[in-house]
Amino acid sequence: MAATRNIDMLPPVVPAVGATRTDWRRHMPTAAAFSWLKAGWRDFTTRPGLSLLYGVLVFAISIVIIGGLFRFGRDYILLPALSGFLVAGPLIAVGLYEKSRRLEQGTPVTLGRMIFVRSRSGGQILFVGVLLCMLAMLWMRAAVLLYALFFGLLPFPGVHDIMPILIGTPRGLGLIIVGSLIGGLFAAFAFAISVFSVPMLLDRRTDALTAMGESMATVWNNRPVMLCWGAIVVVLFGLSVVTGLLGLIVVFPVLGHATWHAYTAMRPAVDLGEEEEPDSPAELREVPS
Repeated sequence: MAATRNIDMLPPVVPAVGATRTDWRRHMPTAAAFSWLKAGWRDFTTRPGLSLLYGVLVFAISIVIIGGLFRFGRDYILLPALSGFLVAGPLIAVGLYEKSRRLEQGTPVTLGRMIFVRSRSGGQILFVGVLLCMLAMLWMRAAVLLYALFFGLLPFPGVHDIMPILIGTPRGLGLIIVGSLIGGLFAAFAFAISVFSVPMLLDRRTDALTAMGESMATVWNNRPVMLCWGAIVVVLFGLSVVTGLLGLIVVFPVLGHATWHAYTAMRPAVDLGEEEEPDSPAELREVPS
């Protein structure tokens, strides 16, 4: 009987939770992407030695990975691995975001602080890193399956012999078209969830899923300027590949700094009530060098 009386006391209708509406549009002109690139160059030329060292580290790691692919007979995934670099790029550039953030705040910048970055979201940034690495691995596996679908179980002819086959045969052209479309979907998804989420996790206390969702919403609702920015990234990375990845030494730091400025331009004008905290009390007494 007591249980019956408690049920009768419940209201007949439970009020709906009020939905919140967020305007993700920033009304940025398409040309704003070039202003981000200019700001990235400005940060690069401010204490350029740090950015160049960072670029050299990225170049050296890339060469080691490519050398490992040839050493262990995995050169058939070289092309998808290069495109997969774009997927993981936003995470690799976190130290460059840190330099731009510190220049913006007027706090000291060192190579150690760029490499051992303290994210305001703690380990949440690692979750995004794991997801991006899984996407890159999934894309490389998909590329191998696509090759098998078009050419069967034939052995990979080698990097030097694959280009004439891809360009000079109908199957090769079909593989290029289909592979570009599928790879573009992987790259677009990775770009949308990471271009602003990684800087956001460095800058704010939030969780990885919220950051990735906000990043995707911002990209989707500002497609013209973000498409322009994505095209700039692809063109500059392509130029780096043409130079045997040597161009990464300059291109990667500039794009990393520019991405930070893209984030600061596209984030909400009113922050979520969070106060900036210095890394340590001593930083307040340090003079930027």
